[in-house]
Amino acid sequence: MKKICEIDPRIKYKTIPELLELPTIIRVCEFEEKDAREFSEAMNRAHNSGQPIIPIIVDSYGGQVYTLISMIEEINASKIPVATICMGKAMSCGSVLLTCGTEGYRFAGPNSTVMIHDVSSMHGGKNEELKASAKQTDKLHNQIFRLMATNCGHKPEYFLNIIHGKGHANWYLDAKEAKKHNIVNHLKIPNFKIKVSVDISVE
Repeated sequence: MKKICEIDPRIKYKTIPELLELPTIIRVCEFEEKDAREFSEAMNRAHNSGQPIIPIIVDSYGGQVYTLISMIEEINASKIPVATICMGKAMSCGSVLLTCGTEGYRFAGPNSTVMIHDVSSMHGGKNEELKASAKQTDKLHNQIFRLMATNCGHKPEYFLNIIHGKGHANWYLDAKEAKKHNIVNHLKIPNFKIKVSVDISVE
């Protein structure tokens, strides 16, 4: 993905490095606690920059589902559109985050891979603890995939039914298949063009 910058030569040189940082582009590779904090900070920077859209690049094998939920909440609270871009891979939590982009602003490179699978439990312990963990995991599983279906314009059970029909095995999709299921809208990596100018007039 490229940022194409056109900067008016009348703008002072010392301001150019700051201008080249626009727009804020968020890259998600992992889903750990620190990633949730960094994601929140980047979302705040993007809102304060005045940019009209927030690009989020997803290139991930997945991670913790609670971190995913935190990121989803940040996106849902966004006051400006969010573009999600799969570059390389969007697996597990990454595939769900990919669907959280604004309709019409979800992209995947033509050689990208999306992988969807069951939510995994992260806990061990005593029998009763395992039962509680399994119950919560099942709740999260249904919550996540119903949200994913809604994001993609499907009935709530759409992805749950497909996963169940595949015996709960990992479900790999190429970019064209992801577009067929409306996980993404476009099979390309977008460029972001920035034009900074100075207008001078006498009135």
